Amino acid sequence: MGVVGDRVKNARKRSGMTQRQLAAAAGISLSQLRKIEQGDYEPRLETLRAFAVAMNLRTSALQVTSDYERPDSDTTVQWQPVMRALYGNILQPDEPATPEGVQAALESVQAMISADRYREVTELLPNLIRDVDSLEDGRALRFKMLNMVASLLAQTRQFDAADTVLGRAVDIAETHVEAATAVDTLLWALLRQGRLGDARSMAVRWADDIEPRFSRASLQTVAMWGRLWLKIANAAVRDSQPGEVEDALALARAAAARIGHDVYVERLLGRTFGPLEVSYISAESFVIAGEPEKTLAIASKVPVPMVEPAGASRMRHKLDVANAHSQLGHYSDALDEFRIVQRTAPEWLVQQRYARDILGAIVDKRRTLTPDMRELANAIKLEY
Repeated sequence: MGVVGDRVKNARKRSGMTQRQLAAAAGISLSQLRKIEQGDYEPRLETLRAFAVAMNLRTSALQVTSDYERPDSDTTVQWQPVMRALYGNILQPDEPATPEGVQAALESVQAMISADRYREVTELLPNLIRDVDSLEDGRALRFKMLNMVASLLAQTRQFDAADTVLGRAVDIAETHVEAATAVDTLLWALLRQGRLGDARSMAVRWADDIEPRFSRASLQTVAMWGRLWLKIANAAVRDSQPGEVEDALALARAAAARIGHDVYVERLLGRTFGPLEVSYISAESFVIAGEPEKTLAIASKVPVPMVEPAGASRMRHKLDVANAHSQLGHYSDALDEFRIVQRTAPEWLVQQRYARDILGAIVDKRRTLTPDMRELANAIKLEY
């Protein structure tokens, strides 16, 4: 029997529930629960959360392993030159790099990321890493480069490599707030892996370290502190802790109100914080908690962002809206949201397991698929 199956079975017994009762409360079939308890397969994080809610437990109490996809072979091959450059295995040019040239290159790469041109970015990274490392006084640029590379590694599900690169970034950060921008990347990677306890404890520790005095703190400090509380809310909702979600969102909302509008926390990575970002995470929390109507109510009032209108936060929000529609059986509306994301950020979309989860749920409920649905399933590499 699998360890996760053992935990689910033991928790069910201690809660006084039968298999039939737990399956009904979690919204899965009795046969599926039996297979999980017998160790035939390990359930997804969403299923564990449903069990935890039904038994009034933390999701992490049932977890044993992380919950994430490995990078596909194409991604691994595409990133090999970048990995070699990170460890100095790249030829040096005759002409030395300059801080001005490196800064311009970083800004060009950022524009490509915002335009969803990830493959082009990967091709440019080896020489950019080489040039940054060659600068005698390039600490600030090196920090930005490492944080950006780690973010892309996490985006492409290369979490071990991202962790190593982020460790290097934190080591050379000059201030706690600067280091926190790299920790923000690490927290996102932990959440993508389903490492809820690790993400929560790290975010709380760093939020305590940089807690601002609103009367005199810089906007950068307040914004970074607010983003950390959003990460705590992210972890808490997945760990079936609704009270903690509300408290974390309240603190993030206070930080957003202090700023009054959305600002960049890290321009190079396109990361922002403000009232809009808080709305996005609030909507996400409701759809994860199985309250899709509240997600759609928030989405109906969310304006098009003035900062990063095609950024990852906006695209993730569109997937949350698609998920809400899917939960309500509004499959046509869900697919409309998918099409928006596919048109705007196709290279980002293909890396999102969340997208495959949502579309997979829609496919499971349909007898036949429309040509558009088949095309979308192929585009995001939905498994059979």
